[in-house]
Amino acid sequence: MHLSPFVKKNLTTAWPLAMNALLMQSMLLIDTVLISPLGEAPVAAIGIATAIVAFLLGFQNALANGTQLVISRAYGSGRSDALSDSILSGIAINLGVAMLFSMLLFVFGEQLVGYITQDPELLKLTVGYLNISTLTLLFSAITQVMIAGFNGLGKTKIPFKGYLVELPINTVATYLLIHSFGFGVTGAALGSLVAIVVRTSFLAYCANLDDMFTLRKPEKLGHFADLTKRHFVEIFPIAANMAMLAVGATIYQLLYSQLTLYAYVAITLIMPWIRMGTQMTTAAAHSTAILISQAIGANNLDELRENVDTSIKIAVILSIITCGLFFVLSLCLPFIYPEMKQETFQALAIIAPLYIFLPLVRGYNTVHGHALRALGKTKAVFVINFSGQWLVSLPLLAILLQFFEAPLFWAFAIMPFEECIKAIPFRHLARKTLNEFDRDKAAALNYL
Repeated sequence: MHLSPFVKKNLTTAWPLAMNALLMQSMLLIDTVLISPLGEAPVAAIGIATAIVAFLLGFQNALANGTQLVISRAYGSGRSDALSDSILSGIAINLGVAMLFSMLLFVFGEQLVGYITQDPELLKLTVGYLNISTLTLLFSAITQVMIAGFNGLGKTKIPFKGYLVELPINTVATYLLIHSFGFGVTGAALGSLVAIVVRTSFLAYCANLDDMFTLRKPEKLGHFADLTKRHFVEIFPIAANMAMLAVGATIYQLLYSQLTLYAYVAITLIMPWIRMGTQMTTAAAHSTAILISQAIGANNLDELRENVDTSIKIAVILSIITCGLFFVLSLCLPFIYPEMKQETFQALAIIAPLYIFLPLVRGYNTVHGHALRALGKTKAVFVINFSGQWLVSLPLLAILLQFFEAPLFWAFAIMPFEECIKAIPFRHLARKTLNEFDRDKAAALNYL
């Protein structure tokens, strides 16, 4: 089968992005697995702490994803000064946000954890982990922008290698600090800090060897400050979108807890698979945004519509494959979780058609969202996601559960329903934006 150059480039860029996402999720599990022999209290402390840290890291990652688009356009323009300014302004934004997060976590972390648990031991362990994590956030801010830089250049394999370096170091360092040196929960946080310092050093080394990854001091600080402001205004809706969807996912989970025990357990078991199973489609959507941004930076708009249409087809094909894999998963769940009761498997069977269908429409929306962000519609994407989730789906789910005692199938059906109602405005906005997109709009995006 003959593949067009765009398809080959898209998939070549996408697969390391997908592996990066899977490895990142794996690293979040390492602390929990290694701390589990110490008992329930340390595991609970890790659970609370990593939930907070994962949210903050996710916000950083979302900012970096926005910066990735700016860097891609700068790279497409072929101007080294624009590329340098895009990376430095991205670091300034992400590091500034990280410093704010770290300060708030250090000052108010104990109060925050106190709202979650009143157990003195659990509070002490969790706060100890969070205090170390304030440093992790600072290194992560720099690392995320460096990753965005390499991705924006189309060199997605370098960040993937960085994760391959970090993962074993994280595992070994965390194990030794917990079990050999007796640091307990604090050792898990220190292990993560050691690992991310190593990854930051590795990426800095790679950047130093890369002729394209050149940084230079801005000639006019006032001009650079203006660029940084415009950069922030463009990418903040992406981070706000991530925060909004993350909080929405938590509310979904809380609302589903009103179902029967077995229904709630079934949803809890399947959700990690849904998150992991859609990574390849999400990576292809990220790759699409990178390639579109590079084309806009180069002012190469002739094949823009064709490339967006091709990207949608790629996402749909990958989503259909994911649906097939989820069907196979539905048959294997009794072997994966043999200790679960029959009632749980009955609940999983009830929602199987829904979670098998979900990747198709979610993948369709994901590629549209990323393409629209690359075309400068970051605020519009936020509005569509906010309206679909917060104004329609979550209130509807609350009403169904509170007043109608909706059964499991109809309660879980709200998730694919949310994606379906967002698909129409995403499709309409994408067609409208592509019809109106011209060299003047491309020039407006190329403000560096």
